[in-house]
Amino acid sequence: MKIESPEELLVNIAAVLEKLKIRYFVTGGFAVSVWGRPRATFDIDIVIQLIERQVNDLIKALRALSKASYIDEDMARQAIKSKREFNFIDASTGLKIDFIVGPDDEFTRLKFQRRKSKTISGQKVYFISPEDLILSKLLWYQESLSSRQLEDVESIIKISGENLDWHYLEQWARQLEVWGTLRGLREKM
Repeated sequence: MKIESPEELLVNIAAVLEKLKIRYFVTGGFAVSVWGRPRATFDIDIVIQLIERQVNDLIKALRALSKASYIDEDMARQAIKSKREFNFIDASTGLKIDFIVGPDDEFTRLKFQRRKSKTISGQKVYFISPEDLILSKLLWYQESLSSRQLEDVESIIKISGENLDWHYLEQWARQLEVWGTLRGLREKM
């Protein structure tokens, strides 16, 4: 199957994950394009709840999408143990999918509960909620000091601002210790 666009690749991967009953949500730059201002991104970040017995079926299904693709089964298994990520590179588009096996903590469980679906080309695709994306971006900013993270947060606030749950945002920003940064961004706008 020749996949020709990032959206088509995402739709196909969402269908695979749904079929295999692997819970997921799209995050990162691709999600920013949904909740904020569209921007160029060279990968698609997908947080998944993957268990050992699902790995073989997932690898097989992803390889069926693109025969010349790259995916390392050992890396997938290691990602489950270490709560890290593993990659799938689609040969047709050259796009990299980062599958992130997230930690089993309260905030991650909440992100799965609050994920939002959007329909793309007839396929339901789950995205991180805009509030949780803001909080995640603020956490990434704290670690990396990358201004890109703050630009993304500003973009989400500008585009989705009046629809955001500010009570939830403040509560979790305080708990995650990113409230000062969020408050400063909001006051600046």
